[in-house]
Amino acid sequence: MMIDLPSDEYFMREALRQAGKAYEADEVPVAHNQVELLKDATAHAEMLALTQAEAAVGDWRLTDCDLYVTKEPCAMCAGALVHVRIQRVIFGCADPGAGAAGSVINLLQLPSLNHQCDITSGVLQNECSVILQDFFRKRRQQPCGNTDKSQI
Repeated sequence: MMIDLPSDEYFMREALRQAGKAYEADEVPVAHNQVELLKDATAHAEMLALTQAEAAVGDWRLTDCDLYVTKEPCAMCAGALVHVRIQRVIFGCADPGAGAAGSVINLLQLPSLNHQCDITSGVLQNECSVILQDFFRKRRQQPCGNTDKSQI
């Protein structure tokens, strides 16, 4: 009997569902960011997922774990992913302005670091791009009373 394991698309659809929750909470829809809710610049979806995974595994080393995220990780998140020794990072769309998995820099596979992560990119790329584009389009259309340009 063969067991049919879920695919990368299956797990990316879950990341997109989480991104939808973030969108509805007026958070940047990268899986389920909580930067605004927690008033914490480090509350990126990846960082929150790592904390939860470490608690579930009972160790800070996540060597047998994969991480799914809708947008290419930033430098902070990529550094944490290397530190916890994530096996594989799967993301939807690239971040040409700040991506640290190959777009601007590839911290996930830097040979001088003690660990390199496997990378799979472009999984449900269009769906991942659309939710981000819609979010920022909505943000730009808000009245000028919003002076916080850091989210635009």
